[in-house]
Amino acid sequence: MKHQIDHLDKKILKLISQNARIPFLEVARECNVSGAAIHQRVQKLINLGVIKGSQFVIDTYKIGYQTCAYIGINIKDMSLFNDVIAKIRAIPEIVECHYTTGKYAVLVKVYAKDNKHLLNIILDRITSIEGVGNTETFQMSLDEIFNRQLAAFDDDNDADGEDETEG
Repeated sequence: MKHQIDHLDKKILKLISQNARIPFLEVARECNVSGAAIHQRVQKLINLGVIKGSQFVIDTYKIGYQTCAYIGINIKDMSLFNDVIAKIRAIPEIVECHYTTGKYAVLVKVYAKDNKHLLNIILDRITSIEGVGNTETFQMSLDEIFNRQLAAFDDDNDADGEDETEG
């Protein structure tokens, strides 16, 4: 089944991705439609899986997590992949996990209180998981410059003003 993501949907997505707490009535005013129409469209986008949720963003520095690192993880036995991922998911300091190409099967983003805490996470929690081979810490983030949602809702470049999305 194909679902149309039209100009109004894209405008709604652009507005709510910039501010997830924006009132629907304000979105409605910006889009020149009723609040009920916005509510229905947002619900449709949630049901389609286009909108996966909303969240508050916590400033990690202000709660004592001063170190951010990106770590590549090699999985020795890919038959253990799902078990490894379940155990990685259980480590609360790991906030992102990506299945990747290249030397490492998995790339994770980790927040730690300091370098000693990061070392503890790597040695005692990640490498102790059955199936994990070696790890490599690629980068330490000194400071987050920006973090945003995908802003590719500019449909001025669309020939017909509409895109199709599988649902």
